[in-house]
Amino acid sequence: MKVNSIKLQNGAQHSAAALVSGLAATVVLLTLAGCGKGQQNFTMPPPQVGVITVQSEPLPITTELPGRIDPVRVAQVRARVDGIVLHRDFIEGADVTNGQVLYEIDPAPYKAALDSANANLTNAQLLVQRYEPLVGINAVSRQDYDNAVSAAAQAKAAEDIAQINLGYCTVTAPISGKIGAALVTEGALVSASTATEMAVVTQMDPIYFDFTESSTELLKLRRQFDSGQLEKIAPDEAKVSLVLEDGTVYPHAGKLLFADVTVDPTTGMVTLRAEFPNPDDLLLPGMFARARLEQAVDSNAITVPQRGVTFGASGTPTVTVVTPDNKAEIQPVTVSSAVDNKWIVTSGLKSGDRVILEGLQKVQPGMTVQPVPFSATNDPTDGDSN
Repeated sequence: MKVNSIKLQNGAQHSAAALVSGLAATVVLLTLAGCGKGQQNFTMPPPQVGVITVQSEPLPITTELPGRIDPVRVAQVRARVDGIVLHRDFIEGADVTNGQVLYEIDPAPYKAALDSANANLTNAQLLVQRYEPLVGINAVSRQDYDNAVSAAAQAKAAEDIAQINLGYCTVTAPISGKIGAALVTEGALVSASTATEMAVVTQMDPIYFDFTESSTELLKLRRQFDSGQLEKIAPDEAKVSLVLEDGTVYPHAGKLLFADVTVDPTTGMVTLRAEFPNPDDLLLPGMFARARLEQAVDSNAITVPQRGVTFGASGTPTVTVVTPDNKAEIQPVTVSSAVDNKWIVTSGLKSGDRVILEGLQKVQPGMTVQPVPFSATNDPTDGDSN
């Protein structure tokens, strides 16, 4: 009996253990099932990206070309008579006007020469007056009368020369402009034979900007005109702006005057000239600058902000576009030049394409994205800028 009791007790214990194990397994399975159900219901939404829809638009084609400032007029003030400089009548670096007195050369010898010429002219004219009635009655020969008339004319010419030389003693500005340093001082001897340089006057307003463009670029531009890809701008409508040596843009717009008709055989360049107002004398002759010249208009240009264009290790530009089914896709493009903060795209994009500008770091090619219109105020420090 004792043995049977022990067997019954052991069987009961095994049954209880089996029941507990079964209940535990059921709880584990239910828990796993619940977790699996929760995972199936939770999915990550596609990343949100800021996009722009590119559209074609008329765009001026601007070329930036180097050159230097040149004055419209430069006049070298030189001595036209011999003599001693008595006075300098201008302030170095000041503005002078046409006809303003700059120097005075000792006029005494030229005043004496003029007085002598006047006396000779008077004598010659009196002789003609005496001979004139006598030649009619043959009291004086025609030859003597003609000689007297000729002598009077020569005396008048000598007086004119003396008067001119006396006038040259007062040295005046030949043009209006800014005068440089005085090249002679009071007491200096100047000479007409060596044309002593006394000062230089430079017209500063307006002022020229002479720059060059390669004949290759001009040929390319002409082909684009002929093919209809670009439209011409009339010379009097071509806008020219100036970028100074410090990178600032000159505040006054210029106008294109002409393009040279020949090509420099040593450089293959064509010279162009623009004219700029210079009321504040900011532009100085010899100064280096760069001209931004509008040469044509692309009536169907496509542009993309620079932050949306990435250049690979090989230098190939690409953009990331959103396909019609909202998937990100890398698109190679060709860019020609930059205008402000945009690249001009010549191939690879068409009107209506959506380009990602914001959120590039969150997407991979082929990934589904949620496009929203890009706003520059959303994330001005986006690290995807290029």
